[in-house]
Formats: sequence, structure tokens, C-alpha cells
Amino acid sequence: MELYAMITLVILTGIVVFGLYLILTTLAEKIFEKQRWDIRSKNTEIILPLRIQAYERMCLFLERITPNQLLLRTVGSASNALEFQQILLQEIREELNHNLAQQLYMSHDTWEQIIKAVNEVQALINQASEEVQPEAPANDLARKIFERVIQQEVQPCTQALKVVKEEIQRIF
Repeated sequence: MELYAMITLVILTGIVVFGLYLILTTLAEKIFEKQRWDIRSKNTEIILPLRIQAYERMCLFLERITPNQLLLRTVGSASNALEFQQILLQEIREELNHNLAQQLYMSHDTWEQIIKAVNEVQALINQASEEVQPEAPANDLARKIFERVIQQEVQPCTQALKVVKEEIQRIF
């Protein structure tokens, strides 16, 4: 009888210890999950405004390097076509370098679309400059760039702007 009582006591103690173990692990898991949620919420509080600012800056960047805007902003800054081409390309590089860190806050695909737009604008400028003599007036190059822009069905920055806007809308 003593052995039977001892075995029963051990089994009951095991059940109680196992029950306490389950309760404590569940409780600890809930506490850790709440801490993770709090940290995630805190990170969102900090990161979300930075992400929004990055998307705003990239929209502004894409608008600034749109050929029409770029030409209007830099017209009269060069005496010949070659100098004007260099100024336009330098302006794009500076704008891009100023905004490189923004890629941290957006998807790889969105950043790739932005770089694609940059490359397309640069290619458009270079192609137009091949049709103009280097010593020609800067206005001749500007006119050729405008002509090429008009001939295109889709403007170089349009797709990138669309992708940036779609990505920011997915956040909300």
C-alpha cells in the first residue's frame, strides 16, 4: 500500500509540475510576444515617417530629373551643346547621389525602377547630343531633347513614379 501511495504521489506531483511548466511557458511566451509587439510598434513609429519621407524625396527626385523639368531648370547655364550635356548629366548624378540613402526604405524592385528611369533620362540626353554638334548652341540640344521626349509614348520617369506611388499606397 505504501508503494501504491508513493507511486500515486509521484504521478500527481509530475502532473502538477507539468501543468505548472505549461502555464509558465505559455505565460512567458505571451510576455515575449507582447514585448516583440511593443518593439515592432515603436519601430513603426520611428521608421514609418522616415519611409514616407524617402518616398516623398524619390517622387521629387524623379520629377526633378524629368527632361522637361531638368531643361527648364538648367536652361541658359551653358554656352554650347557639349557643356549643356555635361551640366545635365552632372545635375542628374548630384540629385541621385543626394538621394542614395533613400533606397534603404523602399523595396529593391522600386529602387531598380528609379535607377532605370535615371539611366533612361541619361540615355535620352546622350542620344540627343549625338544629333547635335558639340559647338552648337545649348538651345539646339535642349530642342533635340524636347523632340525626343515628345516622340516617346511613355516618359522615362513615369513608370518609376507609378511604382513608387503604388508601393507607398501598399503601406497604408
